[in-house]
Amino acid sequence: MKRILIAASVFVGIAVSSAAFAKDEMMHHDHQHQMHMADTRISLGLPEEMKQHQLSNMREHMEAIKSIVGLISENKLEDASKIAHARLGLTADMQAMCNMFDNKDFKALGLAFHKSGDDLGAALKTRNVNASLRALNKTMQYCVECHATYRQ
Repeated sequence: MKRILIAASVFVGIAVSSAAFAKDEMMHHDHQHQMHMADTRISLGLPEEMKQHQLSNMREHMEAIKSIVGLISENKLEDASKIAHARLGLTADMQAMCNMFDNKDFKALGLAFHKSGDDLGAALKTRNVNASLRALNKTMQYCVECHATYRQ
């Protein structure tokens, strides 16, 4: 178990470092081509107040994921499970918020993301680190897909 936790911690460290490097490279690349390329992601056309609320929710989701990764590295999977359900899961509030959006594909993606948060919580509850990391990967994939497709 200790080896798995160490491996998971190393994996997360490498992923974060790679992501930071990739972000720097992408920012440099984007800066050079910014004047020639438009943002082709789908705009949700949100009013400013709703936009800020949505951005705040996404920042809270990232904080939850950071907490979950930290708790996995400390072998506190039960605590991580509670966070996954409460802060990423498909709670009644999150379901109501997702259903407010007119874009049916965005709504479906949001609902799938929050369902994956509950799946992550269930995987963490089993204390199987590999299954938990696979579930976390799926949840993060929804983040990547959404941000690649939509903009506020």
